[in-house]
Amino acid sequence: MNNDELEILEKWRLILGGDEADGTEVKLSDQMDGLDQTLSALYEFERTKSFDYGAEKGAGGQDKSNPGVARWLGDIRKYFPNSVVQVMQNDALKYPDLQKKLIFEPEILEQAEADIHLVATLMQLGKLIPAKTKDTAKRVVQKVVDELMAKLEQKTVSALSGALNKSAKKFHPRYNEINWDATIRKNLKHYQPDYKTIIPEVRIGYGRKSKRSLKDIVLCIDQSGSMGTSIVYSGIFGAVMASVPTVKTKMVLFDTDVADLTEDLKDPVDLLFGVQMGGGTDINLALKYCQELITKADDTILVLITDLYEGGNAKEMLKRARDMIESGIQFICLLALNDEGSPSYDSNMASKLSQMGAPVFACTPDQFPDLMAAAIQKQDLKQWAGEHEIVLKG
Repeated sequence: MNNDELEILEKWRLILGGDEADGTEVKLSDQMDGLDQTLSALYEFERTKSFDYGAEKGAGGQDKSNPGVARWLGDIRKYFPNSVVQVMQNDALKYPDLQKKLIFEPEILEQAEADIHLVATLMQLGKLIPAKTKDTAKRVVQKVVDELMAKLEQKTVSALSGALNKSAKKFHPRYNEINWDATIRKNLKHYQPDYKTIIPEVRIGYGRKSKRSLKDIVLCIDQSGSMGTSIVYSGIFGAVMASVPTVKTKMVLFDTDVADLTEDLKDPVDLLFGVQMGGGTDINLALKYCQELITKADDTILVLITDLYEGGNAKEMLKRARDMIESGIQFICLLALNDEGSPSYDSNMASKLSQMGAPVFACTPDQFPDLMAAAIQKQDLKQWAGEHEIVLKG
């Protein structure tokens, strides 16, 4: 048997999982055997209902501190790249028993790969996290928040500031407010050769600086279990936008109740720990609350982040959404704000909102700053989505 044939058989052996499923009769190398054990510990857990990774054969009992889980977390880093480690860790978190082993012991949680999915799981567990693990959990969340802020903050601030500067231009400025460079460029077509000058038919100004917000942004976010990663990204973007002085940002979370977390935007870690995920969904109640917050409809952007499975009064919810859109509010519905694509959603509700004029689609974090910039400039967001190859729903 040559090396290529052996390699193919080894791959089949890993796929089949060994034991009674194995028909290859291949003996794995020490490296491949170790890799196989890490896979088997996780992907045979549902069948065996035990996680005794690294335990000696015949050893009885389970150590309270779960050394097998800690050893497994170390070994998957040894055998797999970081992207695969995150997938395996997230798969492990789907099992409640493994979830407790991974998260409820601070020593083990310290070893876990800190990513947005782990933060979402910590939010879902909420008050179930034991006191001894709280500080470790907070450090995990802080690490992920810092990484996301470093990645997203500059682009978001830049996109919003540029859009706000454009929208704040004045076209009837006083003399000392004229932006001469922009005015000359705008009026080059009106150059008069005989007089060797430009007739400034349109004057463009810088606009006066004002402490008043130029735009109000309301993030209205469904905190049901399926929206975990969307909530994390929303919290990050909310905190960033709250730091832009000419934007007033509010953050509202809802299930069957409404929680206004605007005051927590200054600290996204505290904000995320204030989320209580799970429960039902009452979009109508959330929109009613947001409607009462809005004081200048023409300069307000409402971003509703939900899968649109309404557990409240659907008819009233649609009527309220229509009223908000007709009042001049820019109403955007995001089915997800994450890297995972469009989730399961109520297509009938999405269609009805779309017919009212609201764009309905899923958005990635990289696209969100540009989306908000386009909204600030009051661009056609359905056209914007098409230009960015985003599939509209409804």
